Amino acid sequence: MEMRGLIGRLLPSVETGDRNMVRTLWDRFSTVPGGKRLFGRIIGLVAPYTATIGAHVEELRLGYARASIVERHALRNPFRSVHAIALANLAELCGNLAISYSLPDDARFIVAGLSIDYTKKARGEIVAECRLDPIPDGQRREHQVAVELTDRAGEVVARATLRTLVGPKRRD
Repeated sequence: MEMRGLIGRLLPSVETGDRNMVRTLWDRFSTVPGGKRLFGRIIGLVAPYTATIGAHVEELRLGYARASIVERHALRNPFRSVHAIALANLAELCGNLAISYSLPDDARFIVAGLSIDYTKKARGEIVAECRLDPIPDGQRREHQVAVELTDRAGEVVARATLRTLVGPKRRD
């Protein structure tokens, strides 16, 4: 059986399940050898475009996420730096993981907009970090999710804001 089909059959829908699946999977896998890598592969199966940047999820907890990419040929632009869209993809992944992990079990979200400012050429390893306030419930409301991307020297290469809509899960 194809891996994506297997994952789909084993996991309840993120939209309708009665648990926060991102939190459940991270808490289960992140503490075992190879578990963070497995978690990243599952995220890549659920969101295949996100998998194209080869991000590594490093840390995930309530109100916080950190993920990174390493510059490689497939991520470069003609100016020998990480392409702007690869950085936007990393920012979206990091922000989405922070909000996903932090959501109450009865809530879901969707990104309604993304803005990003590029402040410096991105080269080498790029780390995205997201810190957000607690999400108390699944009531319908908009959240501004800020993500900062830095290089190995700790210099900011980009800042992104995801305009994220949170609401109750469907009850089908």
